[in-house]
Amino acid sequence: MQVVLLAGGKGTRLTEETDRVPKPMVEIGNRPIIWHIMKGYAHYGFSEFIICCGYKGEVIKNYFTNYCTYANDITVSTLTHAPCIIPREDYRDDWTITMVDTGEATQTTDRIIAVEKYLGKEPFMVTYADGVGDVNIPKLLDVHYHSQKMVTLTAVQPSGKFGVLHLNNNDTITEFNEKPKGDTWVNAGFMVMEHEAIDIMKRHCNTMLEQGPLVELTHRGKLGAYRHTGFWKCMDTLRDRIELEEIWSAGNAPWRIWDGQIHNANLCV
Repeated sequence: MQVVLLAGGKGTRLTEETDRVPKPMVEIGNRPIIWHIMKGYAHYGFSEFIICCGYKGEVIKNYFTNYCTYANDITVSTLTHAPCIIPREDYRDDWTITMVDTGEATQTTDRIIAVEKYLGKEPFMVTYADGVGDVNIPKLLDVHYHSQKMVTLTAVQPSGKFGVLHLNNNDTITEFNEKPKGDTWVNAGFMVMEHEAIDIMKRHCNTMLEQGPLVELTHRGKLGAYRHTGFWKCMDTLRDRIELEEIWSAGNAPWRIWDGQIHNANLCV
């Protein structure tokens, strides 16, 4: 099953980083966040990726075109200039990546339509290239197939921005919860789509996925949800990036599911 990564947005709330690279290439632990997402999918056996490029898409193309060189050791002959790749012992990435220029100002619906020619007729997955989580993809697929929906998205309850206080009649604080999860479920991406969903999208050109196609599917009773109660975090702002970096650097990143152990990412591809 192919995985479509929406990676074309400008990331206007992260301009400290996105002035020089596209948002999916902003690094966590010296690796672009899109790499973290792909590693998570690959852990479950998904190795065919289609990246919808847009803003500064050449940075994404350059990175993955030279990925094997970056990830391994290399010997270069000064006489012939012919490089020799020396695979590192911990190098295990065997991916097929199609990178498509889907336009700089294109809406997410149109980005998916633009890559239809690279998709087969089977179901495919779609996610945003700026959020990481320990989503159990096999369980997501199981929910999708049993529900017989046209699209199933991963729903999460994000933590609030502020701590919550509980006060009694004497204005004494009886309980303090630091950024508790709210009652609202939001779309975290990690979606499974039947191929027919693209026909729905074609009726909603020039709209965001959530503003057109998913609304219609909701009205038709064809949009399902997989409730994910584990870790998920979207990198919208510089503060989000710093928080993700701190989690990764501490060696306990919940989304690092691909090697079964937590250690310094600078030493492991």
